[in-house]
Amino acid sequence: MKLNAEQLARFDELGYVFLPDCFSEAEITALRNASAAVLEMQRPDIWREKDGTPRTAFACHQYNEACKLLAADERLVAPVAQLFNEEVYIHQFKINAKAAFTGEVWQWHQDFPTWHKDDGMPEPRAMNIAVFLDEVMPINGPLMVVPRSHKAGALESAHDTETTSYPLWTLDKKTVTEMVDRNGIVTPTGKAGGVLMFHANMVHGSAGNITPYPRRIVYLTLSAVSNAITKPTRPDFIAHQDFTPLHASSANILKEYAERAAAAPAKSALAA
Repeated sequence: MKLNAEQLARFDELGYVFLPDCFSEAEITALRNASAAVLEMQRPDIWREKDGTPRTAFACHQYNEACKLLAADERLVAPVAQLFNEEVYIHQFKINAKAAFTGEVWQWHQDFPTWHKDDGMPEPRAMNIAVFLDEVMPINGPLMVVPRSHKAGALESAHDTETTSYPLWTLDKKTVTEMVDRNGIVTPTGKAGGVLMFHANMVHGSAGNITPYPRRIVYLTLSAVSNAITKPTRPDFIAHQDFTPLHASSANILKEYAERAAAAPAKSALAA
């Protein structure tokens, strides 16, 4: 799958593009079940909110089959390779689980400053692709983005290690206010199965989730191979140090996996 001319123009102008209905209901069910299984584990690469609720599961594509298939899916890989006009590798894979009632904020930030300062990424030739596992609504802590903020480049940021369990290079109130006054705020919302792609220098953040509706999102961060990190300070499960080019796999592979997963409970019931 590649972006069409209209989508490319939108991404260039606004810094993001939302693609609804990229993944079928069966695929999302399989991925949601996989995420639930991952988040139940006790692992050092699963970080938690201050109350112990799972917040982020890193690198689960390395041990979970559904996540592994998603990480190489052509619907995610091909558009990024298209934009960078070169092969890409996985810089990071994670499930962000903003749990019902307890999901905490993600402070206002850009991604590239963290990747640059903590991992030694040379340029903002990397991108997040977000796959909605739950419906993202205006009420359940949706991602807020500032359109066109990517055109400002990497803004001055400070290392926040106190607000949440996840250290982040964040923007101050004055900078965010200036960006928002100039460009406004958009909350890309949609049903499970939608995909949001946004620029590494897009200003974004999200409020806490005090609703009964969870908001789980898979984030695949892909970087141009020529943009491999040079001075990683974070664990490999957060900033991968395998720069092997990612070969996109057919979307049919995840679809077939989802069909098998859906059929398995039925077979078990018949056997019983």
